[in-house]
Amino acid sequence: MTTTKQTTYGPTAIMTPANAITVGRLLLTPYFIYLFIHEGATWLTAVIGAIVAFSDGIDGVVARRQGATRSGAFLDPLIDKVVIMGCFIAVASEGKLPWLPIIIIGVREVAMTVYRSVVAKDGISIPARQSAKWKTFVQDFAIAFVCLPPTANLHWLHVATVWAAAVLTVTTFAQYIVDGRRLATT
Repeated sequence: MTTTKQTTYGPTAIMTPANAITVGRLLLTPYFIYLFIHEGATWLTAVIGAIVAFSDGIDGVVARRQGATRSGAFLDPLIDKVVIMGCFIAVASEGKLPWLPIIIIGVREVAMTVYRSVVAKDGISIPARQSAKWKTFVQDFAIAFVCLPPTANLHWLHVATVWAAAVLTVTTFAQYIVDGRRLATT
């Protein structure tokens, strides 16, 4: 019986399969945005959007199997924010989603990035919460419902989902602030 050796990467590695998937997600996003703006809610737009969304989970699985890296820990959340905000802005600019919840989400994402950077200077690393994964899931669905042909004309669903995403986004930010303060006092 032959076994294959699993490749692992140390914390300082940069060129890893997980990082390649993360960067691929970033590179595929402009194509998704282009399709949405020029073609609207089509199955091709939905499939490309699904690839962008699901690749976020895949890079995490690959990273856990092959070893998490500092570059991945930095790149993944940064690219997540760029991707989700780029998609939200494109969808809102086409009049498919209201701007206010997207602005709330954007402000939270910038504030969270700044907050993590500030506490990192004190050696504090705030681990991801399960609620943040749900937040991302709902954000993805807010975009997906606009792009899927069967739900493309259900404006009430688009609005309800993006507002649910905004509420979860603010809630997770408050949770991270509490987590950061707790870690600072231990």
